[in-house]
Amino acid sequence: MKLIASKTSPYARKVRILLAEKQLPFEFVEESAWSPGTTVPAYNPLNKIPVLVTDDGTCLYDSCVIAEYLDPLGAPSFIPPSGLERARVKRDEALGNGITDAGILVFLERKRDPARQDEAWMARQRAKIDAGIAALARELGGKPFLHGDSLTLGDVSCACALLWLEFRLPEIAWRARHAELGRWIERLESRPSFTQTRPPA
Repeated sequence: MKLIASKTSPYARKVRILLAEKQLPFEFVEESAWSPGTTVPAYNPLNKIPVLVTDDGTCLYDSCVIAEYLDPLGAPSFIPPSGLERARVKRDEALGNGITDAGILVFLERKRDPARQDEAWMARQRAKIDAGIAALARELGGKPFLHGDSLTLGDVSCACALLWLEFRLPEIAWRARHAELGRWIERLESRPSFTQTRPPA
């Protein structure tokens, strides 16, 4: 397998963590969809990362599709097989992705000329981020993981979202408001899969 991805992408980090947890061998091809001359469109016509290229040459995107493909490939499993438990884990994956989506929209808006930045638009995205983090804190409660005693795709997705916010939008300072999420993240960050996939400084 070959993963086309950036070391700073939270969606790519989600996939890289799953690969590391499962100890699945793969070739990492570092690419940015924003770079002139990027090769990403050769793998994904939407010019978005990550893309997983399977051994038979099939290109899989986006991170949700890749996670579904990887889950049956060895242990442990991060997605329940069916029913409400599966739906809850997929919902939590969507929550993490949604927090990340809103954060990226703020990050990109800030790259525009200050006179053209839409403060109301950024406030709307920030409200989504804050509401998403609050929902995550309620879901976690005092549990070691979002769904009991084992790491799921929902944990990975939401953790990647919060850690990306610290990396790109540190002023959000979610740990100051949610100590229980901070303790949860600290436990996850002690895992080799998280240590190995930290974005470069």
